Amino acid sequence: MTVLIDPPNWPGPRGLMWSHLVSDRSLEELHDFAARLGVPERAFDRDHYDVPETVHARAVELGAEAVTSRELLLRLIASGLRRRKRR
Repeated sequence: MTVLIDPPNWPGPRGLMWSHLVSDRSLEELHDFAARLGVPERAFDRDHYDVPETVHARAVELGAEAVTSRELLLRLIASGLRRRKRR
């Protein structure tokens, strides 16, 4: 399993900081991990889940690898799973 999570550096709803949760192997792996973490499906956005700072430590406890935002993006692109917004 290779699920990655970046630091909660992104401001978001409810005054919380948010992280991105991705897999560099498969979307199936990502969805399974998010379900185990208790993240709702509505938090999925093309190729990642947006998760609040309140679940960051739990994600790492469950096996997510904590990486920088840059490393997360580079590994997501290298995996072929990156899905950019359409313009």
